[in-house]
Amino acid sequence: MNPPNARPYAQQRRSQRILLAIPILVSGMRANHSPFSERTKTLIVNAHGALIELREPVLAAQQLRMKNLATNEEVTCTVADISRPSSDGWQIGVAFAKPCPGFWRVAFPPEDWTPHSPEAKRMTFVKVMPKPELVKK
Repeated sequence: MNPPNARPYAQQRRSQRILLAIPILVSGMRANHSPFSERTKTLIVNAHGALIELREPVLAAQQLRMKNLATNEEVTCTVADISRPSSDGWQIGVAFAKPCPGFWRVAFPPEDWTPHSPEAKRMTFVKVMPKPELVKK
């Protein structure tokens, strides 16, 4: 069951989704105007945003900052959907202000790709490469 402040954006897909756990840092402001910051991970990524796990309560349309911990890049995003409470918190759909496929450092399928395309039947592995300065020696 969605909380009363959630919006029904779940059916509006603008780009291909990839199941990928990327460590991120999410920050924003609570209702009482105090800042919060939470280390978490993505569940699904796409060129327009992500589905993330978050323990911190947020509101639909709330603006957040998201930092990709593998690259240290940051983007502003908006809470688009709130769903599925669990012991790990909520699943939160976030949308970038504008498409940002490079933020995740993965190659997305072309727009005309479908699950029935020959390429979809081949197994593909995605490897996320951190910036060289983040690799411990």
